[in-house]
Amino acid sequence: MLEKIKDKTAKIAIVGMGYIGLPTSIVFAEAGYEVYGYDVNEEVINTLKSGKIHIKEPDLQQSFEKVLNSKKLIPTNKLEKSDVFIICVPTPFVKKENKKLSDITYVEKASKEISPYVEKGTLVILESTVPPMTTDEVVGKIIESETNLKLNEDFLLSYCPERVLPGRILYELKNNDRIIGSSSEKAKEITKSLYESILTSGKAYTTDTHTAEMCKLVENSYRDVNIAFANELSIIADKIGINVFELIELANRHPRVNILKPGAGVGGHCLAVDPWFIVEKFPEEANIIRTAREINDYKPHWIVEKIEKEIKEKYPNSEKEITIGILGLSYKPNIDDLRESPSIEIALCLKEKGYNVVGCEPNVKKEEIKGIKNLSLDETLEKSDYLVLTLAHDEFKEHINSIMNKNVIDAVGVIQH
Repeated sequence: MLEKIKDKTAKIAIVGMGYIGLPTSIVFAEAGYEVYGYDVNEEVINTLKSGKIHIKEPDLQQSFEKVLNSKKLIPTNKLEKSDVFIICVPTPFVKKENKKLSDITYVEKASKEISPYVEKGTLVILESTVPPMTTDEVVGKIIESETNLKLNEDFLLSYCPERVLPGRILYELKNNDRIIGSSSEKAKEITKSLYESILTSGKAYTTDTHTAEMCKLVENSYRDVNIAFANELSIIADKIGINVFELIELANRHPRVNILKPGAGVGGHCLAVDPWFIVEKFPEEANIIRTAREINDYKPHWIVEKIEKEIKEKYPNSEKEITIGILGLSYKPNIDDLRESPSIEIALCLKEKGYNVVGCEPNVKKEEIKGIKNLSLDETLEKSDYLVLTLAHDEFKEHINSIMNKNVIDAVGVIQH
């Protein structure tokens, strides 16, 4: 296998053509490998076969066209024997009895799907974020039971979590360090060689499987805790009538203080999800992690309470239907990813309370998002009695003066204090 990686003759199948799987496929194809991009969603595969990508990410379309035209990347809805299988499927959480628990159904399905094509010497890599003790204990055991092959003797298994930022995915796939975990020294060596073949300046580090699984969760929990501190400050600052953004700017003048900006909450498929995987496994110990998650989950609801209070003050006796425009529905600025978006949660909460709610998400070309009409900025400004600025999209910054002419709550500090 090492020789195949060295001369780029290893055949790679990547399972899942989403926000991670598609860019990962492109990067390996750019490196010279024969890559098969597999997804069960026929619409996604047909879109890719037609030469178009289905997600918004800078430079991705251009890079995709090159590897598609060179036939280094082949979109497919049929798996076949490959030297390497890389699993890049979602791992959401589910709510059960007021708890948020990991849902590894997609990982289990992917493991079963690839099993008929796993042979002696095959390398399987899991990139999906998972709770500790999932790689060997779930993926490994499924493949063993489906194939009668023995883990670490017949087939190899590694864990290598993605750690990229939407908007910079292609760059970060090539330049961020990678963490590789396995219970097999041979698997570590081969997986390290594979990822180093696509890295420009980043390095690949190896460890045991459980440490690698925890590493991804710890990275995102660390960031979530820091955001929770900023969000909690915003609630306290509001209570005493001061501008939290000015407060943080001044506090950050201290040479050893670097407080993040608060926002409308925390969204996305990583920070809003991953900390719960630690809480699930260690409910008695993960106290700070749990509290941070609760603070960030509460922030959208606090904003809704603030909006209602201000509307009642401005329109105390109004019987007309109040229209509220939510500026931004993705989970972070200038992307189209709607997963776990706090902005959508704000919109749906307000709609449930009886307000007429419209949204403006310029990065998503849909007329409706989760039951919320998606209007242009001009339409939103025209129709809305009240605005909630939840994301610092470039388009909003460019038209901030028009936005400021309306009644507006700025949750992200775009309007200068």
